[in-house]
Amino acid sequence: MLERHELDAFLTLAEELHFGRTAERLHLSTTRVSQTIAKLERRVGVPLFNRTSRRVELTAVGRQLEEELRPAWIQIAAAFGRAVDAGRGLTGTLRVAFVGAASGQLLAGAAELFCGREPGCEVRLREAQMADVFPWLRDGEVDIALTHHPVDEPGLVSGPVLVREARMLAVPSGHPFARRESLSLEDLAQVRLLRLPENVPDSLQRNCTPSATPAGRPIEHGPATATFNEMLTLIGAGQGAFTVGAQVRRYYARPDVAYVPISDAPPLEWALQWRADATTARIRTFNESALMLVGGPT
Repeated sequence: MLERHELDAFLTLAEELHFGRTAERLHLSTTRVSQTIAKLERRVGVPLFNRTSRRVELTAVGRQLEEELRPAWIQIAAAFGRAVDAGRGLTGTLRVAFVGAASGQLLAGAAELFCGREPGCEVRLREAQMADVFPWLRDGEVDIALTHHPVDEPGLVSGPVLVREARMLAVPSGHPFARRESLSLEDLAQVRLLRLPENVPDSLQRNCTPSATPAGRPIEHGPATATFNEMLTLIGAGQGAFTVGAQVRRYYARPDVAYVPISDAPPLEWALQWRADATTARIRTFNESALMLVGGPT
């Protein structure tokens, strides 16, 4: 049988592919991590990682072991977390991240409902930039965050969709599209779409900055931007365009940027995201509170 510290070392190294970062996450020395992995490999009988001076990568056997172990380990951690929650009751602090004014307003309302239901809990709201959200979730800096949906990111799970909003194209106020009442997805072939930060999941990047129109016409891509205000500034300066939700017109009105509805685009969806191995009663109850706020089922 594997011991917990062996599982933690193996699965964390399989994710980080770096002994130093693995040791930092586990609060161990790199020597201890290396010794644990070496002991595990002796028990298996073959190397689980290929190591060079420049990189660490899983072997075929290591990859198979990781793929089979991780789902079970996530289930065990979640079950244990639920047992602890049941034993302790709903107490403690829930750290919640949001990006943008509309998200912050929604989560502030959800936090008020949540604390009314569970007075023993505290909610700490934190504003994140677009580049922060997923590193914060993965590193455990926040417990839950409101993000675009769907997001295909290993180890993260989503709650139900909380908000659906019409999709619009943000363009420079002097652009010909700014005088249109609406656009189609085919019109995106005539602009250069800016991109989200490089570290956001590929599924989210594709959702916001597609590579082609429905008819297959290529869409030019512009530079990645670190923050939403940086993106709007570049758009106002004529360096590109970007698809946004309808709420942006209210919260980010600017004289240099126009927002034009895309008539045939699917709505932009928002949902709460959290780590699958850190599902707690607090997170489940906060999700229910957010659904209550927007009038959805609980």
